[in-house]
Amino acid sequence: MKYINLFEKENVSKLCYGTLSLSNLQNFDTVENKVKLLNYAYGKGINFFDTAELYDNYNILKEFIKDKDRDKLIIASKSYAYDKNTAEYSINKALKEMNTDYLDVFMLHEQDNGNNFLGHYSAVERFMKYKDKGIIKHFGISTHRVEAVRDSLKFKEIEFVFPLFNYKGIGIQDGTFEQMSEAVKKAKEHNKFIMAMKIYGGGHLINEAEKAFKYVNSLSFVDSIAVGMSTVEEIDANISYLENNELNINIKNKIRNQKRTLVIEEWCVGCGKCVKRCRQNALRIVDNKCVVDMEKCVLCSYCAGECTDFYIKIV
Repeated sequence: MKYINLFEKENVSKLCYGTLSLSNLQNFDTVENKVKLLNYAYGKGINFFDTAELYDNYNILKEFIKDKDRDKLIIASKSYAYDKNTAEYSINKALKEMNTDYLDVFMLHEQDNGNNFLGHYSAVERFMKYKDKGIIKHFGISTHRVEAVRDSLKFKEIEFVFPLFNYKGIGIQDGTFEQMSEAVKKAKEHNKFIMAMKIYGGGHLINEAEKAFKYVNSLSFVDSIAVGMSTVEEIDANISYLENNELNINIKNKIRNQKRTLVIEEWCVGCGKCVKRCRQNALRIVDNKCVVDMEKCVLCSYCAGECTDFYIKIV
C-alpha cells in the first residue's frame, strides 16, 4: 500500500475506500458481508474511508471500527448542512451512529460554487467551532463542478477538496477534464488536500480501468483517490493499479464482466423527484415514467435516495 500525509496525519493510504458502494443506495447485501469487505480492505492496508450522511451507512462503519485503533483510521464524511442547526445535527448523527469522538474530515456535500458555499456559511461557522474543539480535524467540500474547485481558493476554511475527476471528464457538470485539471492544480498550489472521485466515470471507463486509475494516480497534484468497491476482486484490482502490480487474470475477467447500470422499475409513477435531483441531466419523464440516459449517468445513485417507493436501483 502507498501511504501519504493528510496534513499532520502520517501513514494515510492513498487509496480511500468510498463507501457509497456499501450503502443501500447501491448495495443490498448484509451488514455482516459489508463489514467483511471493509476488514478485507483494512487487512490489505487501506485505512482511509469516505462516507456521507446521505449514504445512511454509519452503522456499517460503527461495526467496522469498533475493534480497531481509531487513531489509525481516517474517516471522512459530508452533509448538506446549511445552518447552525443542521450542522449540529450532521455532526452529532455522525459521531453517535459511528460511535466515534471525532471525524478526520467533514465536508459540505456537492457544492456548486462560492455563492453556494456562502449560502451555507452559518453551517460553516458551526463546523469551525467543532474544528476548534478537535471534533472535526479538517474541513472541505465535495463537488462535480470546476467552478467550486476554483472558488475554494477564496475560502481559508476549505482545506480539503474532493472533486469528480477522471481523464475523460465524464460527469463534470460545467467544463472539461482540462479545465478541472487546471482548477485542481491551482487548489493544490494553495495547499488544499485533493482527493479525486469517480475516476472510472461512474462505470463508463471500467473497460479501461487500469489506464483510468494510473492516469489520475500519476498526477502530482492529486493526493488521494477514492474508489467505491463492492467485491474482494475490486479491492484487489485497485490496490494492484496503485502499486503497479500485474493484475491476476481471474480478477481481470471478473472485473471485466461486472457491468453496472441504473434500473428504474416499470411501476414508477413518474413523480419527477429523481429528475430534479439528478445533476447530470441523465433522467427525464416520458409517458409518466422516469427513463435514464446511461451515456450521461455516473451511477452516483443519489436519485435513488429521492424515490420514496424504492423504484430506482443500481444493479
